[in-house]
Amino acid sequence: MSLAPGLLFAAPRSGSGKTTVVLGLQRALVRRGLRVRGAKSGPDYIDPAFHAAATGAPSFNYDSFAMSRPLLSALAAHSAGEADIVIAEGSMGLFDGVRQETGRTGASADIAALFGWPVILILDVSGHAQSAAAVALGCARFDPRIEIAGVVLNKVASARHRKLVEDGLERIGLPALGALMRDNDLVLPERHLGLVQAGETDELDQRLDHLADAVEISVDIDKLLALGRPTQISTVASDAAVMPLGQRIALASDQAFSFVYPHVLAGWRAAGAEIVPFSPLANEPPPENADSCWLPGGYPELHAGRIADAQRFLQGLRSFAQTRHVHGECGGYMVLGETLEDGDGHVHRMAGLLPVSTSYAKRKIHLGYRVAQLLHDGPLGRAGQRLIGHEFHYASITRSDTSREAGFASITDAEGTDLGIVGHRIGLTTGSFFHAISQG
Repeated sequence: MSLAPGLLFAAPRSGSGKTTVVLGLQRALVRRGLRVRGAKSGPDYIDPAFHAAATGAPSFNYDSFAMSRPLLSALAAHSAGEADIVIAEGSMGLFDGVRQETGRTGASADIAALFGWPVILILDVSGHAQSAAAVALGCARFDPRIEIAGVVLNKVASARHRKLVEDGLERIGLPALGALMRDNDLVLPERHLGLVQAGETDELDQRLDHLADAVEISVDIDKLLALGRPTQISTVASDAAVMPLGQRIALASDQAFSFVYPHVLAGWRAAGAEIVPFSPLANEPPPENADSCWLPGGYPELHAGRIADAQRFLQGLRSFAQTRHVHGECGGYMVLGETLEDGDGHVHRMAGLLPVSTSYAKRKIHLGYRVAQLLHDGPLGRAGQRLIGHEFHYASITRSDTSREAGFASITDAEGTDLGIVGHRIGLTTGSFFHAISQG
């Protein structure tokens, strides 16, 4: 199989401008007539949606901790087999991950090494000049599995500042492929879980074109493209990442329910399942001709009043759950519970299908990989089935039935620390704050 070349854009730390550069480059390459596929290292729902908007094609997540090698290879074959170039975006810092054996840390460097993609380092040079080269040199020498092929500078203050930084890079032999000046117009709006979602970003196409214009002017795109290397994969045999809940899956899909991984949906479709979207915010119940229902995460805390008023949706969901499986992840779990307290302290009645009440007013960050083992037979597998995923939310549980009989799964963190029982299973309804990435 002939696979497209790829490049992975990473940085020494979060907030360096990876997404800005990646989106601008993706859109600029599409405008040149290339077939571009995005990719995102690590667990992230929001950036792949922006990649899809910039390229017009799905963007998959690649996760060296949560995904098996066959699954990673299958996803890469799908993307690189249908593209002229893969432009991948790292997460956090290039080497940031969990304490696991080399290649399974969840770090962006693992993905670059696995697929043979050269790394383009994004350096936020605000606050330093020649010293930026020392940071780049450290990244280049830290992990012999990967190659730092070049550097793009971000937040450059002036022409003189740029020259000082480039002088430092010349000393260590790393090419500067371009430089973006400080420009607040290049910053995308954010909220508590990251960027405001692609579907909610005003004038998104114009913003993407503005980013592309900036990259066209500031980056040597031809030189950058020449650095790409063919995507290397091993076996591509892989089952669906997460077991489909049935043949016709009703999927809640709107601004309150949007956090579902593209690779999970692709796996369901490949397994023969049909996905039927519906909108709780539009007061739509799960379609009657579906045989299961999935409520993904998102931002129900921002729409709690509308959800509580959507009685056709809530009553339809309760009726559906009497005879068919319903599962909720994170935000979906909150809606399956009894009440949801919004950020202003107003308490709203939810579906009441699970014995849990949650609050966004009492905020505490919950973040990290999770390894779950199902306690009972259910839509995601038999009792004992292992799932690998993550949590990322600020909502807190204010009331819950914590008995094992009513629990969904027992979980550990990435290092095997026991975190107890999470979520709930009542009748045919299940849910938890856990986001499933793959079957273990």
